[in-house]
This record gives sequence, structure tokens and C-alpha cells, in this order.
Amino acid sequence: MRIIVMLPYRLQLFIGKIIGHIFYRVAKYRREVVQTNIRLCFPELSSEKQAKLVRDHFHSLGMSIAETGLSWWGSEKQLRKLVTIKGYEYVDQALKEGTGAIVLGAHYTTTDIGGSLFSLDYDLAVSYQKLRNPLFNNVLLNARKRTFHRVFGRDEIRASFRYIKQNHLMWIAVDQDTGIENNVFVPFFGHLAATQTVTSRMAKITRAPIIPYISRRLENAQGYIIEIFPPIENFPGKSLEEDAIRTNQLVEEQIRKAPEQYLWVHRRFKTRPEGMPKLYPTKPRRSKRK
Repeated sequence: MRIIVMLPYRLQLFIGKIIGHIFYRVAKYRREVVQTNIRLCFPELSSEKQAKLVRDHFHSLGMSIAETGLSWWGSEKQLRKLVTIKGYEYVDQALKEGTGAIVLGAHYTTTDIGGSLFSLDYDLAVSYQKLRNPLFNNVLLNARKRTFHRVFGRDEIRASFRYIKQNHLMWIAVDQDTGIENNVFVPFFGHLAATQTVTSRMAKITRAPIIPYISRRLENAQGYIIEIFPPIENFPGKSLEEDAIRTNQLVEEQIRKAPEQYLWVHRRFKTRPEGMPKLYPTKPRRSKRK
């Protein structure tokens, strides 16, 4: 990853695409997870178009490896010439009013590079979950500390609240299945999905606006666009379910702009309401243990 950063940008993405194609061929379980997600979320597509979207996603996933290296070790000059930004006035207004802001994103293949591009102009905090591999965890943590203003562990909730109240920006994403605790079941692409309620709790406690944002890779190695949208009005609302539905709808709307760039390898519908069947195949290592 460190060496790839030294190559021309177009070549970086080409190498990443090859890595993604290899991953598509050899990672049978993850391929089945992506196929399941695409089949559930895009039933209107023909089987041929669904299959193409699966392949395109793995290519995008491979490109994200090169992009992550670029976000960690690329120079500011390299990064600035790759990005077009829309909507910074919404962030500026929140900081001017002294409220700080919660920057609401989602897990795309461009998440790391998008965060780095955003951080070129603003102090941004992120949270991270400790990885099992101690070496890669150390590399990841140090890279994010170089990139972002603050890095909070998942258990440092109160510290992150204080940080926002001090008129800072905090990036969060609530589109991954973390189980039943502090989650509600609401539709995501027409299927019930365990959706985190942390956005509502953070907004209520900090009184900071929720500002949606997306980073998207442009075609033909033309770089990236970051779109920042107006703060969500009347948030939090009357219930956690209502808020979760609104955030899911926002994420869905952005996914449809470039569906191959969403992180479909994640088991978004892993946690199921009681009595509903499981949707994904059993992980290979679990089958082996049995």
C-alpha cells in the first residue's frame, strides 16, 4: 500500500481494480454476501445487471485499498488536486454559531479517502474499533491520528460528546449492523435492518446539527466529489424509529448515485427480528468447527 502511493494516480486505481477482481474470484463467502445484499436491495435489476453490480463492487473495493494508502501517506498536494467539494457553507455556518456538528456519513469504499479529503480544510474527529491483528491495528490507528484531529475509541462516548460541544466536527456512520442493543428495526431498501440510534442520542445531548455528507469516486480516474448537504431539520424527532427511518432514507438516496461504491461486503441484514430466517450463508470457519 505504501509503495502504490508513489505511482501515478490512474495506475494506483488500475492496480486496485486488479486486486478487487482477484478478491472477487477467491473470496467465495464474501461474494455470496454481496450477491445476497444486491439481490435484496435491487430486485428491479435483471440477474445479469445484478451480477455486473457485484463484480463492479469488488473492483471498487480493490480500488479502495490503493485509496486508503493514498489517504494515509499521500501528500496534501496529491490529495487537493483530486477533490471537488460542494456545500462547505453548511459546516461553516454550524462552526460560526458555535454548535459544532455531527457529520453523518455511511460506509462506502471511499470512506478513508473521503475523510482525508474532508480533513484538508477542517478538524474532524472519528471513532474506531480495535482490530484483531495487532500490527495492522497499530498501523491503522497511527495513520488515522496523523489524518484526523481526534480519534476516539468506541467506548469513549462521553469524551466525543464533550468534543462536539467544544464546537468541533465529529464524523459518524450508523449504517452497519451492530446487533440488537441500542438499535431499532426499520426498513433499509425495503427490508427490516437493525439500525443504530446513536445519531438521535448524540443530537439530543450535544444539540449539534446533523449534517449529511457523501464522498464519491468519479469515473475515468477524475478524482472525487464531496457533497455536504443542509442540516436535517427537526432532528431528533418524535421517536428513535422515526429518526432511524430518516437516516436510512438519506443513505439509500446517496447509495443509488453510485451503488457499486457502497460497502456491500458487510452483512447489513445480519441481525433479524425474532422468528425471521437468516439471510446469509454460515461463515466457513464456523462450518469447519461444527
